Amino acid sequence: MGVLVGKPAPDFTCAAVLGSGEIVNEFTLSEAIKGKYGLVFFYPLDFTFVCPSELIAVDHRMEEFKKRNVEVVGVSIDSHFTHNAWRNTDVNNGGIGKVGYTLAADITHEICKAYDVESDGGVAFRGAFLIDKDGVVRSQIVNDLPLGRNFDEFLRLVDALQFHEEHGEVCPAGWQK
Repeated sequence: MGVLVGKPAPDFTCAAVLGSGEIVNEFTLSEAIKGKYGLVFFYPLDFTFVCPSELIAVDHRMEEFKKRNVEVVGVSIDSHFTHNAWRNTDVNNGGIGKVGYTLAADITHEICKAYDVESDGGVAFRGAFLIDKDGVVRSQIVNDLPLGRNFDEFLRLVDALQFHEEHGEVCPAGWQK
């Protein structure tokens, strides 16, 4: 597993379903996060057990991410058509509902490979990458397939990064805004 922290975030262009529900054939990460922070998170597959819990958890925190000027992008190897079907499936029926962030379609697996999160089985590990306003990866967390994430930690990391940028001070373990 390669370390991307301190390096430019790998850029990509792919089909996607935007948070508005619009389907686009060319979503480009660098354009989407220009002048913003980015949180790119990978998950194995649509219509599985742990993944909807994570994607719904992210959606429940979207207002907090927006307040912090963070563009959130979820990535899996599913097509944009599958992403759209999952968005249009009710939460009570195994769907994720109308999540308010982009779902990128990595059908070629190039994005997973660029971020070095492709598992031996061909699906993405549960990786998450916090990107600063200059397009540099500042945090990289990768979990094995059965281990779900706590997305409140990513809000804390954004707060810590922004505090550091504003005050030049470091943030110790467990630091809270």
